[in-house]
Amino acid sequence: MQVNLTHAEIRSRLKNIIINIRKIRERKSFSQEYMAARLNISQNTYSKLELGNTALTVERFILIAGILDVDVTELLLANKQQ
Repeated sequence: MQVNLTHAEIRSRLKNIIINIRKIRERKSFSQEYMAARLNISQNTYSKLELGNTALTVERFILIAGILDVDVTELLLANKQQ
């Protein structure tokens, strides 16, 4: 199976993932400071991640899912209703 995604489609999917992370973080009342501390990064770096200004690595994605106590698939779903 060949997948041909445009750069815009990839950016859109990444944006949805980041939106899902933020929504779940806020639903659990986790601050950016808390998330940053658990990830061993600065709050500023975490903020840039949620703004899409810092790349979300696969490793960090998996760690965030663990901190939020959700399956990674929950973060992948587009337009996730919280």
